Amino acid sequence: MSNFSSKEEFVESFKLAVSEQYGRNFEDTYPVERYVVLGDMVRDYAGIHWKETKNAVKESHTKQLYYFSMEFLMGRLLTNNLMNLGLYDIVKEGLEECGLSINEMEEMESDAGLGNGGLGRLAACFLDSLASLDLAGNGNCIRYRYGLFKQKIENYRQVELPDCWLKNGNVWEVWKPQHAVQVKFGGKIDAYMDYNGKFHMSYAPDFVVRAVPYDEPIVGYHTKTTNTLRLWDAQVDEDSVQSGKLSEYLNDVMALTANVYPDDSTQEGKKLRLKQEYFFVCAGINQIIESHLRVYPSLDNLPDKVAIQLNDTHPVLVIPELMRVLMDDYNYDWDPAWSIVCRTVAYTNHTVMAEALEKWPQDMMRQLLPRVYMIIEEIDRRFRYELDHKGKGYMHNQVAILKDNQVHMAHLAIVGSHSVNGVAKIHTQILINDVMAQFASLYPERFNNKTNGITHRRWLMYSNPQLTQLLIEMIGDGFIKDPEQLTRLMPHVNDPILQERFMAVKRERKQILADYVKKTLDIDVNVDSIFDCQAKRLHAYKRQLLNIFHIMHLYLHMKKDRGFRIYPRTFFFSAKAAPSYALAKEIIKLINMVAEKVNNDPEISQYMKVVFIPNYSVSVAEILMNAADVSEQISTAGKEASGTGNMKYMMNGALTLGTLDGANVEIVEQVGYDNAQIFGLHVEDIDELRKENSYNAWNLYNSDANIREVIESLKNNTWSNDPNEFQLIYNDLMLRNDEFFVLADFEAYLYAQSQVAQMYQDRSRWARMMLVNIAKSGYFSSDRTIREYANEIWGLTPIPFK
Repeated sequence: MSNFSSKEEFVESFKLAVSEQYGRNFEDTYPVERYVVLGDMVRDYAGIHWKETKNAVKESHTKQLYYFSMEFLMGRLLTNNLMNLGLYDIVKEGLEECGLSINEMEEMESDAGLGNGGLGRLAACFLDSLASLDLAGNGNCIRYRYGLFKQKIENYRQVELPDCWLKNGNVWEVWKPQHAVQVKFGGKIDAYMDYNGKFHMSYAPDFVVRAVPYDEPIVGYHTKTTNTLRLWDAQVDEDSVQSGKLSEYLNDVMALTANVYPDDSTQEGKKLRLKQEYFFVCAGINQIIESHLRVYPSLDNLPDKVAIQLNDTHPVLVIPELMRVLMDDYNYDWDPAWSIVCRTVAYTNHTVMAEALEKWPQDMMRQLLPRVYMIIEEIDRRFRYELDHKGKGYMHNQVAILKDNQVHMAHLAIVGSHSVNGVAKIHTQILINDVMAQFASLYPERFNNKTNGITHRRWLMYSNPQLTQLLIEMIGDGFIKDPEQLTRLMPHVNDPILQERFMAVKRERKQILADYVKKTLDIDVNVDSIFDCQAKRLHAYKRQLLNIFHIMHLYLHMKKDRGFRIYPRTFFFSAKAAPSYALAKEIIKLINMVAEKVNNDPEISQYMKVVFIPNYSVSVAEILMNAADVSEQISTAGKEASGTGNMKYMMNGALTLGTLDGANVEIVEQVGYDNAQIFGLHVEDIDELRKENSYNAWNLYNSDANIREVIESLKNNTWSNDPNEFQLIYNDLMLRNDEFFVLADFEAYLYAQSQVAQMYQDRSRWARMMLVNIAKSGYFSSDRTIREYANEIWGLTPIPFK
């Protein structure tokens, strides 16, 4: 298979394949047909290494990781795969010879909509690093037919449309119907005891579906290792349809994989989400067991050959499901089965927010998953017994898995895992000292930190070739394989020629973003203004509200005082709000209404523009993050587990303007306070205010003229003719006492922003700060994170290819 050995060979193979597949002359085929054939050719080429990887793992008995995650935000893969395979230049030149542009081919690929935000993007970065470090690590997820949603802004509001990411198919996937698995729900269980006193279960489910896998190759960078992302689709099980209930059955099957995170504000939505979680867990565990038994005679050595990582609480049903399979299908007694499970499974916690730690109604779990629920009851019973015997019975109420008629999934995860990790130093400390303090006192050895990382291949090399080229010229290309070599930039940060070259590269990236904004939104932005960016999920704790309040304040100040003008600045926002999250949607509406006012005010718009880029995605992030001068990381201290956007901005030369939260803390440790702008309350301050119950939003409103003016502008027709337009925001701050301390941090934020504007005007100082950020960003590569997981949790070693 040497279709790519030269440009000429590629052109010949490509033209022939296109015309053979579609039965017409190459010139008469459609662009999308050419894209599909190119994708097929690249996937087939990757298939050579894919096969070699599987063979090497099997022959060498290498331990493998299975990363269970409800989300994998892979983004587009054509560029990534061509670059990782070392084929990019041949394909680019070959397409040019055919009169085609590689950029147009890249634009035809949809962003795979298998997720919502940071959790899914982290999982994607991890897969890239695992393969690039020659570690056997596979993903396990659902093949959602539609992504989260496509966001459109109409009348300033978010409108959700279907995200049809599969409309041109998915060229990377390989359908594997021979590996289909039955997944069973509901129904009744009969238990009986045999002559030897052993329990046996017989199960009559009332809903059975086939989980059918689609596999995608995950290509490592310039290496043979090609791992697998397995996505499960739900298909009908012909023998399981109850008479007269065909259409109801078909609807239930379709709903299982329709889209990521169904609206769980209703009982039906909750039920569907629980079914989704069990669906991909059950199928994934089945696959792991089958694969293991094809190589080894028994499951006794499963923990030595398999590591399972649970990415947050969504896949925690792995624990009781693996118990079920070991006991019911392979006749293990409880204790040996439990030992296998605990030594195999590890859990990553991604949140300290109580509402994000999943809990399921016990009745729902019992009804949908009767056998799994019985096992959870027994895990809970034995755990309580263990507590009593350790003299810790007083802890029952805080740590029980079953309490208040709910199954507490984070508790189940901690009890059934050998490792529990947070994703930034401060986050892990909060888990140990506060959120999970009782568990940390019971199992101190289980808790550890693994600060998140990003793949520098996608977020620097491929998305910012201009900066990559400059870095290679300055420090060589060693950082491509070893990103911590970016520190070699440090001796050069004071070089005025390098500083000027960096600023020219940054301006080029800003121009690319400005052109995109002009083309898609018809807004003109000044590329010599400060590009100030906040792009992430819209949530009250992430405080997009603080950002827009600052903009409102500047506008009102400039309108009042003609002598006051700011250094030109463009504020970029990009964010989706969950469809049922009314407050978040109102914040989006406010941002867009403020943008409309500011951008159309001839007096102010030359100093300030506000741009909301709809439908935030990996592809949008790839244009936005490397154009940023300022990276807004302004969550309430103690609420953001880590963040990874902060790392992407930093790696591309942007200043972190942030609170001491999540990975911001470690970014400042790396670059120093002189090269970041930190403001606001610390975790301890907020804890104190909460403990003393001493925070009062009205006191700030009454004592601070700036705050009062901004709050009043929500209701006095400044931004809308309807004084009740922003009632939800007003109520959240003033009647519910500003849960996320927006007003408490407002003056500190204004001051921090004024400092940023001052620093930016010293061009040499600014360039130096940005170069320091780039030089210190190598630590935040996901390669480092994955090495830590592999050495300290999973026990993985590189695949020994022959």
